Amino acid sequence: MSQFDVTVIGSGPGGYVAALRCAQLGFKTALIEKYSTLGGTCLNVGCIPSKALLDSSEHFENAKHNFANHGIIINEPQADLARMVARKNEVVDQTTKGINFLMDKNKVTVFEGLGSFESATQVKVTKNDGSSEILETKYAIVATGSKPSTLPFITIDKERIITSTEALNLKEIPKHLVVIGGGVIGLELGSVYLRLGSQVTVVEYMDKIIPTMDGALSKELTKVLKKQGMKFMLSTGVQSVERNGDTVKITAKDKKGEEVSVEGDYVLVSVGRKPYTEGLGLEKAGVELDERGRVKVNDHLQTNVTNIYAIGDVVKGAMLAHKAEEEGVFVAETLAGQKPHINYNLIPGVVYTWPEVAGVGKTEEQLKEEGAAYKVGSFPMRALGRSRASGDIDGLIKILADEKTDEVLGVHMIGARAADLIAEAVTAMEFRASAEDISRMSHAHPTYAEAIKEAALDATGKRAIHM
Repeated sequence: MSQFDVTVIGSGPGGYVAALRCAQLGFKTALIEKYSTLGGTCLNVGCIPSKALLDSSEHFENAKHNFANHGIIINEPQADLARMVARKNEVVDQTTKGINFLMDKNKVTVFEGLGSFESATQVKVTKNDGSSEILETKYAIVATGSKPSTLPFITIDKERIITSTEALNLKEIPKHLVVIGGGVIGLELGSVYLRLGSQVTVVEYMDKIIPTMDGALSKELTKVLKKQGMKFMLSTGVQSVERNGDTVKITAKDKKGEEVSVEGDYVLVSVGRKPYTEGLGLEKAGVELDERGRVKVNDHLQTNVTNIYAIGDVVKGAMLAHKAEEEGVFVAETLAGQKPHINYNLIPGVVYTWPEVAGVGKTEEQLKEEGAAYKVGSFPMRALGRSRASGDIDGLIKILADEKTDEVLGVHMIGARAADLIAEAVTAMEFRASAEDISRMSHAHPTYAEAIKEAALDATGKRAIHM
């Protein structure tokens, strides 16, 4: 029987990072992955492949609509979806092989097979050929992630009624893609096919898209995506999804309670994700789940069984790759006797549409609900020289600061490269910066980041220079 200090089940961003950090800290570490490639959902059918398709479709969009403004005249561009998907697969292959390299470099032992508990200290690896072996482990980390959710009355056939996994590998560009769910995944994949020529309709139960983000971002993104051609059916609850050949019909009720319907040739069901714990044998180890099927953990990410920890999508909190990575490092360093910390308020959220959307800290809606005294500073991207130079004038930066202390409580943005710009806000807030602190830092000109300084100036007393 092989013996390890730490056994990690699941090789997504949380799992593989946990394994690497454990190995760096001197633990003899095993990593179990049931699929033939490492990286989990994120690297194989999530973050990385979706961004590859987003980038490809954005290049196509620019070639078709924006190059002429820059004095670049080309023949009518054609979208080769097969080549885009092939390039996406190449990116995934390179990335997952990079994880294999890191495992070898750090001497992490990788097992391919389904990991399940036989007891709190024994993990069984069931391999694809039916054989199995038992690993004896001092500690175990559950990092099995999540899978797409659906609605009880929807049957996912993976052909015309699909999840995000199938949407990454379509053989044709849909004529009309209907997206059920106006969250991050639906809007990103909807944007891919909108750019490639599909009609895209988003059906959302709530009264706004990206409902967990600041309301200003939802409002601005709705306006921008409508301008791009995306259609929205908000405050609309889906009642049924029926396929007839190559046509799928969605029947729903609008906010007035009246029946409405929409037909498309593909329907993407994007109503969130749920923790993946099937086949783990958690009951054999005595690990408890909560009412939502998540592994119950304390503030140290420790389960009720003291030597077993859980991280990432399988526990409470936002289902984000970078949150899982932070938790993987946290557990590894906790096991090593260190005192790590995670500030969950400062885990940023990003939507990779174009323009990109990002936010960190409290939203204005949350501050209102808490009764907090705050002030708001904002700056439109169209007032920025760098935005006008690139033609990316949609969007804004919004800073929320404490009314008395001026400490930054939240930063929310939509604009070019917001996914990268949000890191400045995270850094500032980690050091408890005030809006004035940010406003007095020199920002290179011309850059998109200058909008953050301008928004901070606006928050400190309506002192924005270029507005």
